[in-house]
Amino acid sequence: MRTMFVLTLLSFSLVLVIASYPASSGDAGQRKQIESIFASAAQRDAPGLAVLVKFHGGVLLEEAYGVRELHAHAANSPATNFRLASFTKQFTAMAIMLLVHDGKLHYDDRLARIFPDFPAYGKDITVRNLLNHTSGLPDYEDLMEKEEKAKGPIWSPERQIQDDEVLRLLERASTGKFAPGTSWAYSNSGYVVLGLIVAKISGMPYRDFLQKGIFAPAGMQHSVVYQKGINGIPNRALGHTEYQFSHHDSKSAPRFEESDQSSTSATLGDGGIYSNLEDLAKWDEALQKHTLLSEAEMAPALIPAKLADGSAPHWPSEPDGDNLAPGKPVSYGFGWFLDPYNGHTRMWHSGSTMGFRTVIQRFPDDRLTIIILANRTDLDTKSLPDRVADLLLTAKR
Repeated sequence: MRTMFVLTLLSFSLVLVIASYPASSGDAGQRKQIESIFASAAQRDAPGLAVLVKFHGGVLLEEAYGVRELHAHAANSPATNFRLASFTKQFTAMAIMLLVHDGKLHYDDRLARIFPDFPAYGKDITVRNLLNHTSGLPDYEDLMEKEEKAKGPIWSPERQIQDDEVLRLLERASTGKFAPGTSWAYSNSGYVVLGLIVAKISGMPYRDFLQKGIFAPAGMQHSVVYQKGINGIPNRALGHTEYQFSHHDSKSAPRFEESDQSSTSATLGDGGIYSNLEDLAKWDEALQKHTLLSEAEMAPALIPAKLADGSAPHWPSEPDGDNLAPGKPVSYGFGWFLDPYNGHTRMWHSGSTMGFRTVIQRFPDDRLTIIILANRTDLDTKSLPDRVADLLLTAKR
């Protein structure tokens, strides 16, 4: 699963699925402006998206557009469960922090203590390194490719790689990308390992720990860590990819094909959660009210990573699918990007996987939260929330 952050916004016609919001005239005006941002988001019979905008404690917009799957034409709604992809990472980080809270784990615990068979290149990797992407672990998709070049096809959408297989690939590797703490690289491998740590330290499957430790206390009744053959997904959205009906006519209406699963869709800690607007509104409230951790206990997640020499990290210089800004500074805590927006404190994360694009942006000082969940891959989930923020926040210089 790759997490891509720069996508292209295409223009489509909109169908409004729900419309009920008691608001003041000022709120109604803001709502109308926000609606206009999504006014070309999805056709009635096309895959679409769901949007939540909370501001100053109230819901300005909670709307769903398009369909959750093409064959039955079931409409998306605030109860539709979308695959969160890397949006999941903030939940994995919270699970680790809860184990720290319980005294079962420490941020400076080393990987070799938890997994004694881990090779020498990773013996000094700490839980903190995994959380803030300074571990230097190899990319497990690169290791999959290397394995299949040597042995032939192994994984597919029907035979997906599992977390324990990722760990074995990492244990068979001889070197990491860099020594722990000396550089920064966005790492799905690190968050798969964190999910395994949650399971090992807690003594229960990752899915059960999240249900008991996060979803239930936060009131998230319909969110699931999906594992095929073990559980199901209520009100499930299927992922879709857009293609042009005619490659010779740029004006052709877009068409979509179902593209819901890949060979890496079964890994958990890096992207295995399905959730919906209703539950994610409760997640946002739990963060705002410190339901799961006190403000002091949550603070480490909101401190940007520093390298071992005290310097600020940068994105890798070489561009790839996970690289938002090659060579530029990066601000990342535990499961959250932390770069401000127009002078406003911000914590955010996006997700991108086969058939889905998701994003959450929280401006805690301004009490603004924007969540977009899409079951199509052509929407610009990077710029859409920025446009909402531009309407609601006054730029600070």
